[in-house]
Formats: sequence, C-alpha cells, structure tokens
Amino acid sequence: MLRTDFRRPDAMIFAVAAYFVLCVALRVFISPALEIDEGEQAFVSQFLALGYGPQPPFYNWLQYAVVEAFGVSLTALTALKHLMLFLCCLFYGLAAQIVIRDRALAAIAMLGVLTLPPVFLLAQRDLSHTVSALFAVSLFLYGFFRTLRNPSLFSYLLTGIAVGIGLISKYNFALVPAAAVLAVLPERDLRQRIFDWRVIASLSVAFAIVLPHAYWVVNNLTSASAGTINEMKEGLSGGRLTQAVKGIVSLISAIFGASILPLVFFAAVFPFDIKRAYRAESQWTRITGRMICLCLVAVLMIVLGLGATHIREKWLAVFVVLLPLYLCLKIDAAGIETSGKLKRFAIPLFIMIFAVLIGVSARVLTSPMLGSYNKLNTPYDAFIREITQNHAIQPALVIADDTNLAGSVRLQLPQSTVITSYKPQGPLAAEWRSAGPVLVIWRGNGEPQPALPDNLRRKLVEGGVASSDIAPIYSAPPYHLGKGNDRYGFGYLWLTEKKP
Repeated sequence: MLRTDFRRPDAMIFAVAAYFVLCVALRVFISPALEIDEGEQAFVSQFLALGYGPQPPFYNWLQYAVVEAFGVSLTALTALKHLMLFLCCLFYGLAAQIVIRDRALAAIAMLGVLTLPPVFLLAQRDLSHTVSALFAVSLFLYGFFRTLRNPSLFSYLLTGIAVGIGLISKYNFALVPAAAVLAVLPERDLRQRIFDWRVIASLSVAFAIVLPHAYWVVNNLTSASAGTINEMKEGLSGGRLTQAVKGIVSLISAIFGASILPLVFFAAVFPFDIKRAYRAESQWTRITGRMICLCLVAVLMIVLGLGATHIREKWLAVFVVLLPLYLCLKIDAAGIETSGKLKRFAIPLFIMIFAVLIGVSARVLTSPMLGSYNKLNTPYDAFIREITQNHAIQPALVIADDTNLAGSVRLQLPQSTVITSYKPQGPLAAEWRSAGPVLVIWRGNGEPQPALPDNLRRKLVEGGVASSDIAPIYSAPPYHLGKGNDRYGFGYLWLTEKKP
C-alpha cells in the first residue's frame, strides 16, 4: 500500500498530513516543558491585543482562538503550528496544479516545501510567526495564480485575504506581493490583471485585515520594529563598507543555507536533466523567477540600507519557499519525463524528515547523556506540583521573571492569571493582592538558589510589597529525564493580602 501511495500524486497530501500528525504526537509525548516560542504563545494567549511587540499578531490571534476554544495545553500549542504547516503544503500544491501540467510534478513541488529547513527542522524545535507567514505565501500563490489563469472576483478577494494575512504574519511578507506585481508587468497578456477594477476589491479586503494592527503599529513603532532590526545589526562594528561586506556575506550564506537542500534533492532526482531544465523557459518560470530575484534584491537593499550584518535563514523562508515551485516549473517547461520521479523524490525526503524528527525529539534523552540540558528537560511541572502541593493551592496571580517561564507555568496552572515583570508595563493594580494568594517565581542559570532578579524585586516594591515580605524560598527538582542527582533551581515566594 505504501509503495502504491508513493506513486500517486493525490496520495502525497495524506502522507504529508500523517507526518504532521506524528510531529504533534511526538512533541506532546516527549516533554511537558516548553520551548521559547511555545512559552511565549502560552503566555500571550491570555490576552487579545492589536499588537504584542516586534512580531505581527496573526499567529497570536489564532493561538488565542484555539486556547479559548479548547483550553491551554501543549496539544493546543503544537497542533496549531502543524495545522498551519499542513495548510501551507496544501495550498502550495493547489497553486502548483494551476501552473504545472504534470500532476506528479505538482506533487513534487508541494513536497519540496518539506525540504526547507524552517519547515522540517526549525519548526520542530521552535517557530511560530514564520509558520503563519509560510501559510500566507502559499495561500497568496494559489489566489495569485488563479487570478492570472482564470480571473474572478473570488480569486481577487482570495488574493487580498492572503495579502492581509501575510502582512500581519511577518512584515517582510510585503515584498512577496510587491514582487509578484512587478514580475507580471512585463507579460503583455497578463498585465491587464494588475489593472483590473477587481484589484480595488482585493486591496480593500487586505486593508481591512491589516487596519487594526496598522493602527497599533503607528502608535508603537519602536516596539514593532526594534526587535528584528537589533537582531539584524547583531555584532555591528566597523565602517559602512565593512558593514556592507559583512551584510552581503551573511545574506549569501543565509540564501545558500536556505536553498541548498531543495537544490540537492532536485539534482538527485533529475541528475541528467539539469542543463535542459536550466535552458527551458515559460511564462510561469519567468514570473516566478522574477519574484524570487526581486525579493532577494529587496532584501539586499534593506541589508545595505540598515547596515545589517546578521541575516538568519528563517527570515528568508517566505522568499525561498518559492524555489521548489520554480524548479518544478523549469522541469515542466522543458517537458522532462517524470515517470517514477515522484517516488524517487518522496521516499528519500520522508526518510530524511522522519530521521530529523526523531533526532529532534530525542534531544530530551541525548542532551543529558552529553552532559548538557535543553529547555525540554526543565522540570516546570515538578516544580509547580511541589510548591502548590500537587495543585491543592491555586494562586490567583502568578508573577514570573520571563515569558518562557510564564507560559510554562500557565500550562501547569491554567486557572491562574500569569504576568511577567515587564508585561503589563507599569505598576501592579492597586488591588492586585486581594483576589487570592500571589505566587512569584524565577529561575537561574544552573544555580540551585537563584537570586531574586532586580526587575522582579522592583515590580513588587512598586506594587506596595514591603521588603520584609520578600523572603525567597528555593526549590530544585530533578531535571526531566535527567541524570543522577542533577537538579534545576527555582526561586519563589507566596504573597497574601494583609488584613488590617
């Protein structure tokens, strides 16, 4: 049955779905602790806001809706991410079917998405907003190609929806529709699609989707932009020429790292057709090729303009995801025989991504053996069970030192409100201790009795807590699946309202 499925293009989507279901099951099984992005999502899913910081809010809004519907849990956090990845593959395949005649080749294009490191590797470790941006790109491609091939009001509206979703998923998504418009202009028979009256309807839908967050951005510009810009300027030193050279080298390195695996897979499956495919051309290869080039040139301009010296592969994911489609369009334009190629592409691909999935999941076991621990080994659940006496004591409010800790605690205490020392900003509300016991928690970097962080102490003092009431208690439960007597240190204290 498996052999037959690998030969059928339509069956590939079920294989992809099965892979993502396995991803969810393994993640839920291996550890109750949270990675960085998982902790952030568990924390911010308490609030519905127009903006949350340097990342656009679409993924946060989806996570909020899922948590409201099903409650906060590791399954709710993990299932959303992998559902978005599955929908990315689904719409990517549908878009490929519009512009590729060979159904097997369209299926290969969809599978090509799984060769991208942000999809098969980074998403299995820690990724969120990039996932929704990848979905938006796939949905945009489907709507865009459908509009070019068979324009209708629905296709224009769908494209507008995709643009709106993309812009509130990742800010760099804006380059994709801009590049798409410019890529079509040289094609005389398709140019009219850009100047069709229905573009107004498309733009109106996109504007309506973006408007609430755009209002927030205008009033919080520093918060919305500072994070990514600071990361891009990481290690900034030297003059403008030195910065430009470092930025170009970093960009080339990131492009190479993001695209090498798709290129290797296609070269391995079509080893004798590379020259023929390279020379082949069609209207669709020209449009898609221009889109990729325009996006990367725009990124280069941004790198040079900002003096950026550090470019990450995941920042290029929304552009490099076009590469598998482009390669398949070149193969289709060349009229290359694809009989048996789907199986040759799919089997090694699934072997690789399953091996990576097992390796990533096994970190919780292999890290202690190598003398180190990762976030999945952190014993949040054991710590919370201990200090709440197995949840017999339920704090009304939890104040945590950082977002990951806050999200991890919320997973264990879903009925409690959880805040951090910096969110919400400003002093605590006047009656913050009246609703019930307050739990203050923090952690260190390996020390068994971590000192109370200054920012957390200031938060308490500003909220009216006397210095005499700040008496830290310590707990050091064993690591999750740790070795011997290895333990992880937490600090905490309980605060209750003082009666007059």
